[in-house]
Amino acid sequence: MGVTADRRSDEQVLMLQRLGIDVMPAPTIRTLPLLDPSRLRDATEAVIAAPPDYLVASTAVGMRSWFATAESLGLADDLRLALRGTLIAARGPKAAGSIAGAGFDVWWRATTEQLTEVGDRLTAEPLTGRRVAIQLHGDDRQQLGSRLRDAGAEVIEVPVYRWALPEDPRPAKRLVEAVCAGHVDAVTFTSAPALRNLVVVARGADLAEPLVAAFNDGVAAACIGPVCAEAAREAGIEDPLVPGTWRLGSLLRLLATAMLERRRVFHKGSTELVLQGLVVVVDGDVIRLTDRERAVLNMLASVPGGTVTRRALLQSVWGDQLTDAHALESTVGRLRAKLGPAGEVIETAVRRGYRFNATPPVRSAIPSS
Repeated sequence: MGVTADRRSDEQVLMLQRLGIDVMPAPTIRTLPLLDPSRLRDATEAVIAAPPDYLVASTAVGMRSWFATAESLGLADDLRLALRGTLIAARGPKAAGSIAGAGFDVWWRATTEQLTEVGDRLTAEPLTGRRVAIQLHGDDRQQLGSRLRDAGAEVIEVPVYRWALPEDPRPAKRLVEAVCAGHVDAVTFTSAPALRNLVVVARGADLAEPLVAAFNDGVAAACIGPVCAEAAREAGIEDPLVPGTWRLGSLLRLLATAMLERRRVFHKGSTELVLQGLVVVVDGDVIRLTDRERAVLNMLASVPGGTVTRRALLQSVWGDQLTDAHALESTVGRLRAKLGPAGEVIETAVRRGYRFNATPPVRSAIPSS
């Protein structure tokens, strides 16, 4: 599985590895200071000079960074004093926690963790002539300020950090290539910009369309929440995975369950053969396959009992790189040897190709009530 996060990526990788999953870390986003740090100082001084009636806390890291920067500028005490009578709305529990940790009360918190809901709540207030400070997140697609201005508020935008493409795009490009080649089962996204940036990297490699096609043809796009999922749909990804609770642990549990449901179980006599991701399990023994062995086996298993021609296998697995049928024969030979007692499921169709001769287990009928 691919992991596109920059922050907390180590935690994701460790959690996935504990589930027995091979992980490809490929950050598509990085969090950086502002190019012009005077913007944050100017916004802080504006808040101090004319304390806002409302403050929108968008992210925990943003609020912590703002207070830390105010401390370094010698403005922390003045900022705390200015916010003492401010009604603070938090986008989610993490932002609310950062507010509480700073010693302030949270006036209201969005249940959906979306700024759209924050905007709905604030525009229900009489905003004409009121001042609203918004701690901005790193995305450049932010519409809350315009919406509040249209409702009559005076808005102070507080930029704290920015998001950008990774300094080294090569890991992200390798992930794109792996997804397009069918070597990845799923990719996790913990922010909308991380997803958009993966598409940007793919576009630079002329692989944007194959990337989206792969996500729509079996590769799971696992999104942390609805905003991220909407970005996936805007990119053309039709059915992203979204957990009911928008937390990293919930996302990874959902992904693990989804991968488990994709297992394919076959029987050949008394032998059980399970195709699961990068491995095959034969009567309980885990067998790791190479990418090409896996691709050949998956292609054959997709049509149990049907013949897949050598030409089709060569074109699908090797593409235009190779036309020598000997490479296919060698791969099939190694595959049969690795499968041991289940190797006989791969039968040779003389002068044509190969077939997968095994049957899925018969499910017991559920008795009617």
